[in-house]
Amino acid sequence: MAAEPCAHIRLARAQEAGLLPAIEHCAAQAFRSIEGLGWLADAASISVECHLQWIALSSCWVVVDTHGQLQGFLSAERFGDDLHIHEVSVAQPQQGQSWGRRLVETAIHHARTQQLRAVTLTTFKHVPWNAPFYRRLGFEPHTDQRLENTLAAEYAQGFAAGSRCAMAYKVVGPNPS
Repeated sequence: MAAEPCAHIRLARAQEAGLLPAIEHCAAQAFRSIEGLGWLADAASISVECHLQWIALSSCWVVVDTHGQLQGFLSAERFGDDLHIHEVSVAQPQQGQSWGRRLVETAIHHARTQQLRAVTLTTFKHVPWNAPFYRRLGFEPHTDQRLENTLAAEYAQGFAAGSRCAMAYKVVGPNPS
């Protein structure tokens, strides 16, 4: 007798890249409930080409439900000794079931096995499922030139000045000299 399939997280496959923008769009509908951020529900999603790049780098993970359907993803990219999270999206029907947390924990585990220094991201300061969520997972405010440039680019795209922050989860300490 075959075991019942259970929901799980695994690396994304190239043939799944085209499904990720729809998940991002579905997840973004939650921003309609935040004053001044409803426009994000209609904003362009990350391109399939970007997802293909991150999939090729083995830095994109997906949530697969019990029916084999994708319900969420985390896309990241390595920059030096950091793994930078570009996007975490979980389809609305699956939100609130700890999939976002599990995706982030998967990225942290990957960074640890690769002996990276930190997992970084940029996010909204006051959206409950953004900075407050990441703080609960152990992320702390952090800035460096790369993250400052990322924030500047986000503000240039239309985010309100001061609404975003950069954060990092320290994976390993600096190597002793």
